[in-house]
Amino acid sequence: MAGFDLKEIERRMRGALAVLKQEFGGLRTGRANMSLLDPIMVNAYGSQMPLNQLATINVPESRLITVQVWDRSQVGAVERAIRESDLGLNPVVEGQLLRLPIPELNEERRHEIAKVAHKYTEQARVAVRNVRRDGMEHLKRMEKDGDIGKDEHHSMSTKVQELTDKIIKEIDETLASKEAEIMQV
Repeated sequence: MAGFDLKEIERRMRGALAVLKQEFGGLRTGRANMSLLDPIMVNAYGSQMPLNQLATINVPESRLITVQVWDRSQVGAVERAIRESDLGLNPVVEGQLLRLPIPELNEERRHEIAKVAHKYTEQARVAVRNVRRDGMEHLKRMEKDGDIGKDEHHSMSTKVQELTDKIIKEIDETLASKEAEIMQV
């Protein structure tokens, strides 16, 4: 059918799910995770640079992240960027190696993080519903313009709705697994 691409709608919906997974990667749980440091920008060489362009990041243990800074002159800037991030981490500097012990999360902090996860999830659901709405409006226009018949409109609408339900279900499953990870002591 010309002019209506279900694959494009699915691609856009999956994009919302991908963004959600990326945002979840930056949410702190009680376990060390390299993606936790992804949002950190370091003031280095006269500009803002992502931390992973200045250092090697490793997770040698479940409660420790190490940051091996390549250029000795940038150790202070990297340490400052990590301290000033809202991750609540206190780097221990040993030469060009920074050790970041991941503190236990208290109950209150776990609930705060879970709330943020719910907020991200709702944003993803809204994004998917917006893509659904765009698709449905497109189908209505096509029927009105005589490009498709009533039956074809109905059948494509059903496919868009099934796709929406499927992606929303995946979003909810992603939240459930992230929540379990957050609440795990």
